[in-house]
Amino acid sequence: MLCWTEEQLMYRHAVRRFVEAKVAPKREALEFEGLPPYDILRQFYDEFGVGTAAMERFEASMSGREMPPRFAAEKLIPLIEFSRYCPGIAVALGTSIDLTAGAILRGGTVEQKRRWVPDLLTLNKIGAWAITEPESGSDAFGSMRSTARPVTGGWLLNGSKTFISNGPYADTLVFICKLDDGAEVSPRHRPILTFVLDRDMPGMYQSKPLRKMGQHSSPTGEFQLQDVFVQEDRLLRGPDRPIRGGEGAKDKSATATFAMERASVAATALGIVERCLELCIDYARSRVQFGRPIGDYQLIQLKLAKMEVARLNIEHLVLQYMAMADAGARPTLAEASAVKLYAAQAAMDVALEAVQVYGGNGYMAENHVEQLCRDAKVLQIYGGTDEIQIRAIAKDLLNRN
Repeated sequence: MLCWTEEQLMYRHAVRRFVEAKVAPKREALEFEGLPPYDILRQFYDEFGVGTAAMERFEASMSGREMPPRFAAEKLIPLIEFSRYCPGIAVALGTSIDLTAGAILRGGTVEQKRRWVPDLLTLNKIGAWAITEPESGSDAFGSMRSTARPVTGGWLLNGSKTFISNGPYADTLVFICKLDDGAEVSPRHRPILTFVLDRDMPGMYQSKPLRKMGQHSSPTGEFQLQDVFVQEDRLLRGPDRPIRGGEGAKDKSATATFAMERASVAATALGIVERCLELCIDYARSRVQFGRPIGDYQLIQLKLAKMEVARLNIEHLVLQYMAMADAGARPTLAEASAVKLYAAQAAMDVALEAVQVYGGNGYMAENHVEQLCRDAKVLQIYGGTDEIQIRAIAKDLLNRN
């Protein structure tokens, strides 16, 4: 049976103490007053030496040396613990490190990695990964309308992106678009290109934070690009990337990023489920109705029991993912989709039941379960909706030999 090691538990307890001391007192400001989470994340990096460790790994990978162990636990445990209070902080961190820096690490040249990755890994700069468009949704690649047109000395970029985590405050942006070289190819089948942009480039607009149902501690915005000129050195030239021409090409770096994002959702779900269960246990012990604590009633006991089953299942998925990552194995897109599908649904189910346990009190914003319920819903949407996860899993099963 997979279980936490003593060292991992010590790390979890240390991160939890930080979260309870630095995040919990600012939950109201983060969730309801628009406080950006980045100073808190930088303080976490400073206190735990995360940036230093990340740079050590980066230098090791750049020189071809083996990565230090326990990387997966060090990455996922903060996501779990931040998600217990403000899941949006976990999204802000994961977007900057896993999605933005990760995309450059997978698709960039040595020069590009050294140019942009160190500032991202140390949170000296905040990153955003821009793929979703107003008309694309789940059909991210096929319906993409943002373009890159080759011109003398570089490229002209045009298009709009929306629902971009860290968008309003991002310093470094990974921009994914379609090649527009004048070839007679339908937009749907044009090659995918990826560029790295910097904040405040001429012709680029970053919106203010959008108003959302939940995860208010994760600022989300829009990008608009109008004839933004970039030089060739901003194009990520991964080994499988089309450069000038080609038909029906698929961006393997973006696909790999999707897989990582989907697997990491389990960590966020685990934090939400753990906190909901803890709050409900305390409430079931203290809330008295008809002369008895509500925890004495079997219907409440059933809800708590199902929450514990969900917690155990998600925890096992997280531990399995960490074990695979530390062994040098990566989940397939279908496996990552299965993890995301289950974890997201379980987190939503638990959060809804937590509100039900609290009754009318659970519907009020003063109680943490109300926020966690709103926060959990987006796990079934971003990184591919539940329906898209089902499609990915089924396609993989049907296409196996």
